[in-house]
Parts: sequence; C-alpha cells; structure tokens
Amino acid sequence: MSRVSRRSVIRASAAGATAVATGGLAGILASGRAPAYAQSTTVHWLKWNDFVPAADEHLRKKAIPEAERALGIKINLETINANDLQARTTAGIQSRSGPDLIMAFNSNAQLYTESLADVSALCEAIGAKQGGYYEIAKGNCNDGRRWIAVPYCIVGSLIAYRKSWFDEVGATTFPATWEEYRAAGKKLKANGHPIGQTLGHTFGDAPTFAYPLLWSFGGKEVEEDGRTVAINSKATIESVKFMTGFWQDAYDEGGLAWDDSSNNRAFLSGTIAATLNGASIYIESLRKPQQYLTEDGGPLHTDIRHAPLPHGPGGQFGFHTNQSTMVMGYSRNQKAATDFLAWFHTPENYDAWFSVQKGFACGPTKVWESSKIWDADPVMTPYRSAAQLGRVPGYAARANQKAAEALTKYIIVDMYAKSVQGMPAEESVKSAEAELKKIYSV
Repeated sequence: MSRVSRRSVIRASAAGATAVATGGLAGILASGRAPAYAQSTTVHWLKWNDFVPAADEHLRKKAIPEAERALGIKINLETINANDLQARTTAGIQSRSGPDLIMAFNSNAQLYTESLADVSALCEAIGAKQGGYYEIAKGNCNDGRRWIAVPYCIVGSLIAYRKSWFDEVGATTFPATWEEYRAAGKKLKANGHPIGQTLGHTFGDAPTFAYPLLWSFGGKEVEEDGRTVAINSKATIESVKFMTGFWQDAYDEGGLAWDDSSNNRAFLSGTIAATLNGASIYIESLRKPQQYLTEDGGPLHTDIRHAPLPHGPGGQFGFHTNQSTMVMGYSRNQKAATDFLAWFHTPENYDAWFSVQKGFACGPTKVWESSKIWDADPVMTPYRSAAQLGRVPGYAARANQKAAEALTKYIIVDMYAKSVQGMPAEESVKSAEAELKKIYSV
C-alpha cells in the first residue's frame, strides 16, 4: 500500500471512530465518513443503467473513488438493464451469493422482505435529518414492521408534450381533465401527431400510466383490509371503457408493446406529440440541440413542456418510479454496504449526484424540493413536487408482497391492454379480478 493510501485509511479510521462515537449511523450521516475496513473488503453494488448516463459516470469517476477513500473499502459497481434486475435478485437469493447491494424498482423489495437486511436505523436517521420520506418512498421500502430497502430516488413521471402542436389544436394550457386530454389528443392525431404510450410488460412507463388512470376514476385493487379484491367495480369498468376510446381516438396504436425507451425515440424523432415519461427526453434534447430539431429547424427543447397526468372523477394521482437499494441478507459485507449507503446519502455526497441528474431524479425525502436545480430551468420545475401526488400499488391497502406480485405480473396494465385490443371492458376487468384473486387468496 502506498503512503498516500495508508494515510487515507488512517484518516478514514480516525473519522470513522469519531462517527461511531457520536452516534453510529447518525454520525456517519453527519460526517460523511465511517470506520475503515480491511483492504480486502469489497462491496458489490448492482443497479440499473441510468437513463442519465452522466449520473453513472459521476458514480464511477467521482463518488465511488471518494467513498473508497473515506471508508477504506472497494466498491464494485455493476450496471445492467433495469428489466433484468429482478432475475438477478432472485438468482442471488436462491444461491445465497451475489451482489451485496441491489437496486429495486417500485415495490419489488416487498417480494423479498424475508431475504433482506433490516435497514431501519439508517432510514430513520436519513428521514429525520431530511424532512421525512415521501409516502411513495416509505410505502415501497417499509413492510409495516421495518425498513427493507433504502430509498434511492424517485423518477418523476410527467407528460412531456410539444407546446406548439397543442397550441395548434387550441390547448394553449395543458388539459386539466382526462376528457379534455382526449379531446385534444383526437385533434392532434388527426393532424398526424398522435400521443404515444406503452401498455406492454416494461417496468416504467406502462404501470406509471395504468395505475394512476385506475385511481383517478375511483378504482382500486383491494379494500383496506388487504384481502378483499375490489377491482371489479363500476369505477374500474368506466376507466377501461374510457381508455379504449381514448386509445382509438388519440394514440399511436403501434405503441402498445413499446419498452421504456421506445417513446423517447418516438418523441425525439417528431412522431408523437406527448408521452408519459421521466425528464430524460428533455434532458437528451438539451444535450444534443443540433440533432433534435423542430419541423422549423429550431432546437426541439424550446418546444417541450411538462405536466402531470390529468384529473379524473376520482381525483388526480401519479405513480412515480421508486428506486431503492436492498442490502442483501446473504451478504457477508452488510455493515460495509450499509455504511456506504450512509455515506452516499449524506446531503453533500447525495447532492453531487442529484445535481448531475438535472431533475430526472427527485430526492426520496422532502428536503430536496428546495434544491436550486428546480429554479435553474422553468421547464423542469414541475418535477420539483411530482412525488407529492405519488400513490403506491396495492391501494386501498398498504404495499406488500401481494401488491408487488400483482405489479410484476402487469395485471393492471394487461387489463387496459386487453381492452384496447378488442376485449370488452367488463371481460378485461373480470380477467384482472381473477388474476388478483389468485394472489390475494393465498
């Protein structure tokens, strides 16, 4: 080991001892440092390939090297396609070997609750110092007894739309209700500018659209008791009937089985007028202003705006993509892994990563609403409070393993997909009811 490396470890050890002396994880959160570990300690961290590539670059080139110096450990970051995370998680649990830290999306951590380390102390410390967690973060990462995953961020899902094209059809402000959105969409499609939306088996854009549509009409999966399946209701059927007509009137019908990047490409190529998405479309158009242009040859980013999903008869809701980090129960490096998460979520370290995201990610705690990034670009400002409208699958009960299973099986998404492909609304709802009963009757 070089002298510089030895000094780094010695300093980390001293700072870590101070952190422990001043209150364990709370001390780490305050100091950004933790006890040094043996040089052989390696924490394997598995997460998705971020839709903001600069964020992963920041982790590899800046955050991880700084954490390694502060903690005296090695961190091996592996990134994969988000849709492959579940298979890797299951394989690790079954073999009792694999990454020490694994990213989970939405309520997926609820599927593995008995196979995860208890991270309650860390989560409670972060929440207490940062204004508390949003309900969507807590609902996905707490099983009612303990915290099973550490909230990482919330990817706000808002509608990205072409302002000039909406103006052309008389929608000079974004439609406030679903009926208004349908009316504008019908005119847009007639002009050759349909709306784009997937109803396929992809983790992000499909469920983040289908669930809020259900809720906004007053529909729900189960009653508050968490056992009684309640999907087959007048409100749900009305939402399915509405979506069937809306799809025919306003949508690009070729988008049915898109993945989470297909709508980005469609929007950036000028083939759709609006789509539910994170901020990645706008951010990409900013990165390449000479590549992405309007039909008049101007920069596309000047014609992009963002808005939340519309109100329905039952209210206005969002289902934003929740990301969290699980400390795996089989890991032999649980303490080092937890200390790394404590280091990462200290405000100074998290802010460096958060700023690179430029609004694509919202913080899981409310303190991040006051970040200066939201004032830097008015087009991004709507994402500041996006998570306030968040609701968790499994409503009207709390999120749990059963709700997570229903989400991963795309039952609600399929209910709408079947109907827009021709199945009567009543039959598609009955089909969803039957699938939910298989889960909730166990």
